[in-house]
Formats: sequence, structure tokens, C-alpha cells
Amino acid sequence: MDQSPLDLTADAARLTAQLVDFPSESGSEKPLADAVEAALRTLPHLTVDRHGNNVVARTRLGRPERVVLAGHIDTVPIADNLPSRLDPDGTLWGCGSCDMKAGVAVQLRIAATVPAPNRDLTFVFYDNEEVAAHLNGLGQVAEAHPDWLEGDFAVLLEPSDGQVEGGCQGTLRVLLHTRGERAHSARSWMGSNAIHAAAPILNRLAEYRPRYPVIDGLEYREGLNAVAVQGGVAGNVIPDACTVTVNFRYAPDRSPEEALAHVKEVFADCGVAEFTVDDHSPGALPGLGHPAAAAFVEAVGGTPQPKYGWTDVSRFSSLGVPAVNYGPGNPHLAHKRDERVDTAKILAGEERLRAWLMA
Repeated sequence: MDQSPLDLTADAARLTAQLVDFPSESGSEKPLADAVEAALRTLPHLTVDRHGNNVVARTRLGRPERVVLAGHIDTVPIADNLPSRLDPDGTLWGCGSCDMKAGVAVQLRIAATVPAPNRDLTFVFYDNEEVAAHLNGLGQVAEAHPDWLEGDFAVLLEPSDGQVEGGCQGTLRVLLHTRGERAHSARSWMGSNAIHAAAPILNRLAEYRPRYPVIDGLEYREGLNAVAVQGGVAGNVIPDACTVTVNFRYAPDRSPEEALAHVKEVFADCGVAEFTVDDHSPGALPGLGHPAAAAFVEAVGGTPQPKYGWTDVSRFSSLGVPAVNYGPGNPHLAHKRDERVDTAKILAGEERLRAWLMA
């Protein structure tokens, strides 16, 4: 695959194809981070900094408002879907084409072609978004160099099918452990089956009715679901341990503490022997009433939608920077073996952002 220097004079669709052909599974982003840094350092109107495999570039024009455009450069594991392929109808196929190298291409094009925007700009390209939260490059930059991420408003160019998506839901993953006593399965009455003891947990999940709260005019949809069950010793042994992994996707009107308390309450009488928090990332309120957000929505058009999944708008929210998701690509195609993106939407997204930043 071609890994020549990035061509920022190419249109965003061709640049997306070049980015896709830089394999960058989580943990192996360095070659692409090097290429992004090298391309940005050719632009005299930008100051470029790097922390690990995270690259931040900024204008310093003294504008009264600063906007952050952010995107991750890693992808999920490749699934025999490289190199990229462009169909005659404008469909670009390949790992990361949708999530989210199309958005990264738009960032790079704006960086290269809008040297004197009406707002100061910060461009953030970060690693390890697709894996555990503690590895997330945006989080590491926020911890090491919070001043690099200062701004009045942020746009995360995650795939949103060219629509503004407000806020994001929180995600909480817990491990519910049940205990029993081992015994020979021919003499099951001599033991206690930990897998059977998980039945009340599964019944509670099957009966659970999630909330659909409306926040800033957007309807979010919560969900509480088992995503894994682990247990068993051997084909002739009554198991003495079982673990049900549960994921709670919660609306951003709940605090992390409220979300955790709710899950504990749901399973309070289900015979859980041990309750372990495995992963937790809070949500972010839409913030569409903020003047910068309202101006952005008016400029790019369309009707804002809720973001059901978790994204790094949550991290910006925790930094006091209101943020939205807005990028080319259908999010339903993210992470799929047949991942693809409509190049017309990449070009349209670039033009809308350019028009907003040059008005």
C-alpha cells in the first residue's frame, strides 16, 4: 500500500483514500501520526505540537473565538478490507474509511486551505480511541497539555452522516459475579450451580424497561444489556463461579454517580455476590443552546440528532468546551468488514465547514 507523504492539495475524497491506505490499528498509529505531523509542518500559518502519537496544530490569529476540530487516527482491526477501493459511483471502501479517516481528511483539508479563518482553529489528531479509555490519546493530551485543547467550541468529526449530533450517552460496564459450590454433575445435589444463580440477573435484564428522556429537544435512548456470560469448569462439574457482564448506555442527564447507583439498585436483590465496575465513561449534554453551537448548526443546516453512542465530546465537555459530533460517513457502517463512505458526503462536509469558517 502507498504510504507516500500526505498530499494536502488533493481533494478530501482522494485524501481519505490515502489515509485509509496507511494502516493504523489502535496501538500502531505512529507511521500515520508521523505523516500527519510532517504534512502540517509545511503550513506556515500553524503551530504544531506533538505528544506521543497525538498531533495538535493551532492558528494564532488573535480571533475572539477558538474552535477545536478533532478526530482520531486509529481504526479497529483490519478485516481483509485494505487497500482502499473506489467504485465508479463514488463509494470508497476500506478499513477506517467511515470511522473516521473521512473526518480526518476534512480536518487536514481545512487546515491546508483556510489559512485565515474567522475563528482561531485548533486541529487535534489523536490515537487509541477505539480501545480502553485509559489509552485514549485525547485524554492523555488533556492530562499532559490541557492548554492545547482550550477553546470555545469543539467539533468532533466522528461519522454522523453529515448531520449534527448533540452530546453523547455515557457507558458503564459492570461485572456481576455469582458464587456456588463445585460438585460432580452426577451428584449435583452435593453442590450449588453458580450459572443457575445468574438466572435472576438475566430475568431482571429481560424485564428492564429503559428510559427515553428528551434533552434540549433530542430524545436519547438508554439501554441495559448483558454483553457476555462466563462460567463453567468442565462437562461433568457443577460450576462454582459465573460472571455476567452488563453494559449500561445512559442518557447525559444522569451523572456517572447516578448511573452507577441506578445499576446497583436494579440488581440489588438478584443474588449478586460481587459487583465490579469494569469501565466507565460519562456522557455529555448536547449544549446546543451555546451561541457557538447554535451558529454552527445554522451554518451547516439540517436537524440536530442525539448521539446514542459514546464519543470524545464527553472529554471536551469535562474540559468545559461544548462540543458536537459532525462528520461524513454513516455510523451504521463503522467497524464493519464492508466499511465504506460516500465520497460526495466527504466533499460536502468539507465545503460546509469551510463556508462556516470563512463567512
